[in-house]
Amino acid sequence: MLVDDHSIVRDGIRLLLEQAEGLEIVDEANDGEEALEKLKVQRPDVVLMDISLPGMSGIQTTQVISRLYKGVRVLMLSMHNNEDYILRSVEAGAYGYILKDSSSDEMVKAIRTIASGEKYYSSPVATIILNGYMQQLKKGEKHGRAQRQSRLSKKEKEILQFLVEGMSSREIAEKLQLSVRTVDNHRANMMRRLQVRNAAELVRMAVEDKLI
Repeated sequence: MLVDDHSIVRDGIRLLLEQAEGLEIVDEANDGEEALEKLKVQRPDVVLMDISLPGMSGIQTTQVISRLYKGVRVLMLSMHNNEDYILRSVEAGAYGYILKDSSSDEMVKAIRTIASGEKYYSSPVATIILNGYMQQLKKGEKHGRAQRQSRLSKKEKEILQFLVEGMSSREIAEKLQLSVRTVDNHRANMMRRLQVRNAAELVRMAVEDKLI
């Protein structure tokens, strides 16, 4: 199914796809609302969706399709090589995203790939998705590090600093005027909260995550 509010664009895409073996255009729609109405009757394998539609956007329409019609996969077609549009489309459930300046061969390849149940993103789009994913990982790592730091008391951070410096529990106890048992209890509590198995892992986490 083709969904685009410009009939001349749909005509051009139809002309391209009709020349490809094994592809059939079963219906067309001018906007998201019309597409959803037609999906009550038609069940295409792939919906080629323009991202910029009047009224309900292509992303909003994709969100509804991915929720209501599990067997229908959306390929987003857009002129926007924009991280926000791309990541929002992926979050909405789009199986792929290609740019309007893609070649007809790539469009056919994308449709066939998605119809087979796999994802397809044109090269520049895949790079943007990967970069976005890596940024999310970095944010998650920073958040995790901040959480781990917040679990440690001021006294525990002091003890951890001395452990990193290679001091024994007795040396730390003398330094901080504590009992050896108290130092050992602090170390055991830190290991439990930070979910490490031994003192070596505790020291490594302290250094790698900059907990001190």
